[in-house]
Amino acid sequence: MTSQSPARGPRSVTLVDTTLRDGMSSVSHRFTTRDVAAIAAGLDRAGVPTIEVAHGIGLGASSVQYGFAAATDPEYVRAAVDAVDNADIAALYVPGIATLNELQAAVDAGISTVRVAVHCTEADCGQQPVEWAKENGLTVMTFLMMSHKLEPDALAEQAAKLDSYGADVVYVVDSAGALVPRQAGERVAALREAISADIGFHAHNNLGVGIANALTAAENGATYIDGSLRGLGASAGNAQTEVLAAAFERAGWDTGVELFPLIDTAENVVAPLMTEPQIVDETALVLGYAGVYSTFFHPTKRAAKKFGVPARDILLELGRRGVIGGQEDMIIDVASELAGRTYQTPVAAEV
Repeated sequence: MTSQSPARGPRSVTLVDTTLRDGMSSVSHRFTTRDVAAIAAGLDRAGVPTIEVAHGIGLGASSVQYGFAAATDPEYVRAAVDAVDNADIAALYVPGIATLNELQAAVDAGISTVRVAVHCTEADCGQQPVEWAKENGLTVMTFLMMSHKLEPDALAEQAAKLDSYGADVVYVVDSAGALVPRQAGERVAALREAISADIGFHAHNNLGVGIANALTAAENGATYIDGSLRGLGASAGNAQTEVLAAAFERAGWDTGVELFPLIDTAENVVAPLMTEPQIVDETALVLGYAGVYSTFFHPTKRAAKKFGVPARDILLELGRRGVIGGQEDMIIDVASELAGRTYQTPVAAEV
């Protein structure tokens, strides 16, 4: 990539693209294997070293609860593996949703990296999959989801556990898009003091500061930065990969990727597949403001319509109750309570 360079030598960060995993949430997990191959090939041409694929919630999540995908996780992985020449293919593993058997199937399909995601207070839930993955030769990146819910020192204590299990990278994950740059930087800095593993940062853009948060994270010691093409991701979406590449270069960082192949893939491959623009609308903004998990976005909109109550009221109440990922059932409870009636599952008729 050619541009005006600062006088000093560039610092470096590694960009990881999540279009084909987090971005699945924006298209109801309906990317086909052909779509996956085309996007993965474009990212590979741009020099992106790690590409995350499969269902938007992670391995094993294709279901009534989280939404059925257009293909199986191994099919998505194989499509990506066959489409790239250099990139590593990664998959997300959420304990309680995925199983080690499903992780083995992803390994058999060709992943070389697993990203183990746990709630920020529950690092111990990641011990089994992290240790299993290391024993089986995988690169292991770990996610501390909803990182805004813990103060920096407490978050660092959880990160130290993941570090002790053998994680190669520990991510500060702004799952709700609730952090602003100072808060993102403080959390990364606390991890940098506490662990020897590399540090990553995963931004959602609900408050419109995803790129700024990523830049601040890097300034404080993060060396892995997540993004997705066109910002595709849950709720307001993620920091936009092609914008990250441009912004980091302008700030004097070396990402090792080529900007224009990223832009070409975003414009010519991803954009035509999008079902709606990736914007910060009212629901996405209030989700970040209330600190609610990003995957609550579409279910909250549906519940608001069904029960005739504003989505913002549902999200603010969910935020007050401190819900986390996996508690999507609370959306219906809160919506029905706000509507003044109790939701009950219909009783099956007697035969």
